[in-house]
Amino acid sequence: MKLKKNDLIELTIDKMAFGGEGIARIDGFVLFVRGAVPGDRIIARVFKKKKDYAEAAIVELLAPSKDRIEAPCPYFGYCGGCQWQHVGYERQLFFKREVVKESLEHIGGLKDITVCDTLPSENIFSYRNKMEFSFSARRWLLPHEFQGVKANGGETALGLHVPGRYSRVIDLDACLLQEVTGNRILNEVKRYVTESGIPVYGLKSHLGFWRFLTIRYSRAFDEWMVNIVTSENRPEAIRPLADMLCDRIGNVKTVLNNITKRKASVAVGEQEVIYTGKGYIEDMIGPFRFQISANSFFQTNTPAAEKLCQKVKDYAELAGSETVLDLYSGTGTIPIFISKKVRSVTGIEISRDAILNAEKNCDENGIHNCNFICGDIREKISSITYRPDVIIIDPPRAGMHKDVLAQVMTLLPEKIVYVSCNPASLARDLERIVKDYELIEVQPVDMFPHTYHIEAVAKLRLRNK
Repeated sequence: MKLKKNDLIELTIDKMAFGGEGIARIDGFVLFVRGAVPGDRIIARVFKKKKDYAEAAIVELLAPSKDRIEAPCPYFGYCGGCQWQHVGYERQLFFKREVVKESLEHIGGLKDITVCDTLPSENIFSYRNKMEFSFSARRWLLPHEFQGVKANGGETALGLHVPGRYSRVIDLDACLLQEVTGNRILNEVKRYVTESGIPVYGLKSHLGFWRFLTIRYSRAFDEWMVNIVTSENRPEAIRPLADMLCDRIGNVKTVLNNITKRKASVAVGEQEVIYTGKGYIEDMIGPFRFQISANSFFQTNTPAAEKLCQKVKDYAELAGSETVLDLYSGTGTIPIFISKKVRSVTGIEISRDAILNAEKNCDENGIHNCNFICGDIREKISSITYRPDVIIIDPPRAGMHKDVLAQVMTLLPEKIVYVSCNPASLARDLERIVKDYELIEVQPVDMFPHTYHIEAVAKLRLRNK
């Protein structure tokens, strides 16, 4: 059967793809369907046709999957925050495990690998300790809001982007992924900005003042940080907002203003002004305390981060005498978490700010056996002149650079623990590593309920030669 763009076709969804789409097949030809759930029988319209696959959207749901539920969020399907709210949580965990397993098999050629059941998140809503919202001078209207108004002609918005549309922002009253107080902050800031009369930054014109709102939360200490990102320094506009937030929401501990003149849509400023508090909050992962500034990295789901770190620690099988090399060490979360069970940890990280945060976090926790090397891992790993007992690898989404992977294989530690946020790059890298290492098992960890994102931890042991 030959398909072309705009064709209507009846499909039954078989599987879930890593990108969150449902997968159907016709005579072996693959179709990816947005918003579909395995078990759905649908009518879909093809909107993109390639040689090896097509992409389609649901036109009519003929028979829903038994795994399909009613999404509780009114913005679901329009904003980019969630992709799987319409899937029961137990099935989300199952699909995430299947994605990891199939990636290992089809990309890495790794069959019969033990992939454990996905570790669930403690909370499936209100779990995010950081939310970043964008201002827009023109609110993107949802279908029920049209009433003859142009789709991109609404008033000022503060919310999340339409997927794949950087200039289109959906105005939100609440996001279910953050705590209720975070939604209070969102609405107080929106009201103040609307009443201020100061123009919102235009995502296309690059004119205007208000750019982003970033909210961070410490679950351990019930403290909030509010970071207002603007295009210039105007204390007369920010000071009353900071005072108002602290007066109306008692556990807002610090308010600051990041200022950026860059056109790039990134909520980080070249200048930072602290209006109230110390400019940071603190949170806990396990027994360890971490200082979180406006632009520092910290795992978004704190209880799930503890599960992830504990799994890394378990897989490393530490006895207390090990020397550990941690690649892509970030702000030191994993080195600090394992520090009490090793002789020493050396972290390598390219970000100077992350290294400074890691060193500060070590001081905060009285940790003295962690040291950090700043620089490109491809260059700095050659400075490791000893053979580590364990190497922990937690690379970015793209996985390990081939030169780094080659040098890890030269060091030949007894054990490797590989942490990944991308099953495809995990499978690709493990395909090379298993030439010298036995892949014992892989543990998926759900850090991001209602999204297709999945962390996975792989346990590897050097083969006997």
